[in-house]
Amino acid sequence: MKQIQLAFPEWLQGRVQHVEDVLDDLLPPADALPARLHEAMRYAVLGGGKRVRAALVYAAGQACPVSGSVLAVQASLDRAAAAVELIHAYSLVHDDLPCMDDDTLRRGRPTTHVKFDEATAMLAGDALQPLAFDLLASMPIAPALIVQATQSLARAAGSQGMHSMKTGAMLACSVALGGIVAGASSASRQALDAYAQAVGLAFQVVDDILDVTADSASLGKTPGKDAAENKPTYVSLLGLDGARAFAQELREDALAALAPLGEAGSRLAELADFIVLRDR
Repeated sequence: MKQIQLAFPEWLQGRVQHVEDVLDDLLPPADALPARLHEAMRYAVLGGGKRVRAALVYAAGQACPVSGSVLAVQASLDRAAAAVELIHAYSLVHDDLPCMDDDTLRRGRPTTHVKFDEATAMLAGDALQPLAFDLLASMPIAPALIVQATQSLARAAGSQGMHSMKTGAMLACSVALGGIVAGASSASRQALDAYAQAVGLAFQVVDDILDVTADSASLGKTPGKDAAENKPTYVSLLGLDGARAFAQELREDALAALAPLGEAGSRLAELADFIVLRDR
């Protein structure tokens, strides 16, 4: 009997709730010492966000025939999805600090340093980083794959990844992690990599568009900061219409890259549409 596939909104919401449960389970309890630090970590990670990075991990894993134990791969996908969300959360906490972007709103609520204090927020971000790599190290898959996954995340989070103003680096890494965990073939990894590069850049372009077109209520953060600080963006370089056209071009590139994966890549295709057509 052919399995009935969930419609994309239901699938995405299921992944969002699932990774939220995984993160809730893997983060230190709020009452474990040092309790204030753990409370801040949980505040920074839980209860908000689109979880696009986690969804990309799951969709990329689903796009590849599983090599080895299905249960082990599923457990590893959970850890990899949680790891990218932890790194993403850490980056947001640090970006919002007074010494960086000095922002007070994130995901529609006070930023971590506003809710707690600057020192606690800094330490919470610092603590989320090693926890992410601890999760990758505990994946029940081949050690060689763990090494590949660890290198991929470290490079995406490093000075030549998201710290060189590459917002899409973590999205591309999320796709790569799904393929690595599933034990994807060389051909599948090449397709995933081409898709990841296009969709990661598309996310960055759309972020720049939303920064000038969305309001704080829908965006969940303070809009217009890039323009106010004269930061170069795709909108400032290409104009609003040019940036929108470029995002559509990247969407088409991403979809074309998935052709070798066939129907198995359908969730990734839907995520490309979601990323380019989103309004927040």
